[in-house]
Amino acid sequence: MEVVDYELYPLAHKSQLLKLETDTGLVGWGEPVVEGKDRSTAAAVEELLEDYLLGVDPRHVERHWQRMYRGGFYRGGPVLMAAIAGIDQALWDLKGKHYDLPAYELLGGRSRDRVQLYTHVHGETPGEHADAAAAAVEDGFQVLKTSPKQPFRRVDSRAAIDSVVDILRAIRGAVDDDVMVGVDFHGRIAKPMAGRLAEALEPHDPMFYEEPVLAEHNDALETVARATTVPIATGERMFSRWDFKRAFASGTVDIAQPDVSHAGGITEVKKIADMAEAYDVALAPHCPLGPVSLAACLQVDACSPSALVQEQVVHRGGVPDWVANPDLFEYGDGGYVSLPDGPGLGIEIDEAALREVGDGDEEPWKPPEWSHADGSVAEW
Repeated sequence: MEVVDYELYPLAHKSQLLKLETDTGLVGWGEPVVEGKDRSTAAAVEELLEDYLLGVDPRHVERHWQRMYRGGFYRGGPVLMAAIAGIDQALWDLKGKHYDLPAYELLGGRSRDRVQLYTHVHGETPGEHADAAAAAVEDGFQVLKTSPKQPFRRVDSRAAIDSVVDILRAIRGAVDDDVMVGVDFHGRIAKPMAGRLAEALEPHDPMFYEEPVLAEHNDALETVARATTVPIATGERMFSRWDFKRAFASGTVDIAQPDVSHAGGITEVKKIADMAEAYDVALAPHCPLGPVSLAACLQVDACSPSALVQEQVVHRGGVPDWVANPDLFEYGDGGYVSLPDGPGLGIEIDEAALREVGDGDEEPWKPPEWSHADGSVAEW
């Protein structure tokens, strides 16, 4: 079996799909994308495929991963690792289809029978957040996540802190105590405020604090950890096991959140998950992307004993029409979804429907641009 061709499908909302074609007729799918940097990622994918993968046997996944990562001398970073990630997902999809097994069965087999999903809670006011939380629980979710809705100055006011506290307080008042609610700082909070905000939120029982500071300031996580007993999560802007090694060794990370479409794919995230287990750190893969990325996450969750909960946004707008087996993501009480049992990633793509979406006129997603009152650029 050889890789003979490929095709990229840019999609409007934080997504881009890759199809790998083989001479046997098998097709593998991946989702290589950095949100807002679709074209850069696509160029990196094309370069890697042309340099390393056309004409090779796709079943040698580890060898191909090493060639893509080490072969170019310069390595790492979001664009290159996202390109490798999407290709890697497609290779595992092909390998699973060749052997007629889910990818997780080729990665050691299942360690669980189902995975708990969580959903995001949004709104403009604390009351809207509370209503959204109650609706999510009514829909079956038992784990929610919210985040600050405005920029924070490096040193900010009590009112700024209270605006976030009010949101979490409202959510907690709208749901039962067995519902868990994470708070995503989103890297918007600088070190001088992160500890203060963490301490102020703690009485309202947050499940975790996500990215309390930017990944480039992970050395400041110790400051946040001293201010709270709430578990600290991070990792969506960390792109390899070497990034996570330093964070784990610090002893301040409780939940690792690598992205299967950003951090080198299934191959690399499984290694990060195994390393996390050695440091007694849980796994909760980051996934604000599309169904292919979520299907890849479920493969890693299935075979990783440290997996805790899975982020997803697929259910927010409904599973896209181009997913031919949308029941793959059906969940029951508690937000639990059964493991995919189809070969490869377990997701089936309707290419005709996908092409119709790809022919649309929608602009690619770009992150919002936030500013402070003085006009300086704020973290979103």
